[in-house]
Amino acid sequence: MAGSRKELSSSRIIAVVALVTALSLLGDSMLYIALPIYWETVGLDSIWQVGLLLSINRFIRLPSNPLVGWVYKNAWVLLRSLWGIAWSFFRIGGLSIVALLADEYHRGRLMGLYNGLYRLGSLVGMLLGGLLVPIIGLDTVSVIFGLATLLGLPFMLFFFKMTESADETERAGTVKKSRTIQEGLGYKIVLISTGFFITMLYQGVFTSTLSSVIEYFYGQKISILDVALSVTLFSGILQGARWIWEPFLGKNFGKWSDGSRGRLPIFIASLIFASITFGFISIDLPLGVWILVIILVMMGATAITTVLDAIAIDTSKTTSVVSFLTLYSIAQDVGAALGPFISYMLIEKENGFTYLYWGGTGIFIILAILWSVVPLLEWKVKRDKGEYIHSKQL
Repeated sequence: MAGSRKELSSSRIIAVVALVTALSLLGDSMLYIALPIYWETVGLDSIWQVGLLLSINRFIRLPSNPLVGWVYKNAWVLLRSLWGIAWSFFRIGGLSIVALLADEYHRGRLMGLYNGLYRLGSLVGMLLGGLLVPIIGLDTVSVIFGLATLLGLPFMLFFFKMTESADETERAGTVKKSRTIQEGLGYKIVLISTGFFITMLYQGVFTSTLSSVIEYFYGQKISILDVALSVTLFSGILQGARWIWEPFLGKNFGKWSDGSRGRLPIFIASLIFASITFGFISIDLPLGVWILVIILVMMGATAITTVLDAIAIDTSKTTSVVSFLTLYSIAQDVGAALGPFISYMLIEKENGFTYLYWGGTGIFIILAILWSVVPLLEWKVKRDKGEYIHSKQL
């Protein structure tokens, strides 16, 4: 009974933090579908600058970030940079809370719950952004979403006033000591590198270019069942579909990875699935078939990101939690920052979408091979040294 109350308390805290994070994502997610289409109306001179603006909020988190001088005349750069700093607190704080409150038998499920709930902000941002930007303009929508984000502050303060005392909350957050041992350097390098490439492909390439792909293949107006939709609205609906199923499907993927077989089998299978589907985004298919491909790609994204984050939480528990999750988040930020920047440099060239998405397929294949080999090599080294590794890590 006590264990059930503890799990419920942990779930509530994680859920509230995730929902407040969701509010902060409204405007950011809207930009990913609106800027690729309305870049001229916000004062940009070339489409490659879209990639720069969508990347700058992540680059700002990197100490070695080379800022291009002439872009300082645009307030966009400053605003996106400030958002990047704010998101660092959300991301690292959220991962750390899951690591603190979730024991090793529920990390996958609670990681899926957290990811699924905070991405509801992306759902609302993309759907409402895609609907409202063509009607009332990007500036007005941005102000509305900014004001909505402020609701997160009183929501958070009200919730924590209504929770148990600090001592009770601290006891609820106490977790069992993990039975895992310190992971080797090779394993951690593969994990961090995977975080880099996964966010580069999904948060960077896919999210930032989907509107452009739709416009390239199907025009600025898409007719579905005799209903004409703008590119931004159609892109928002497509990407919003993922955020609808994410709280449920992500939670289930995480729960499956908590099982006796561990996280590795489902993670490798998801990488292989992604490698099969990702490249087909760049093919001019009948619209219905192409939509099916997008849905399959996003389902793969749900599985991969949920299980990968759970693996990162597992590994963080064998070392300094915040330090490791910070390094993991930095790698993700670099990948997500480079994604739009590389994408909009490539798509200006002939067959750019083909190189972009089939290149992504190649990366997924390489990652699947790495995760099939490196953890097993790590296990062999530890076995030969007489060390024990918990099956959940494999």
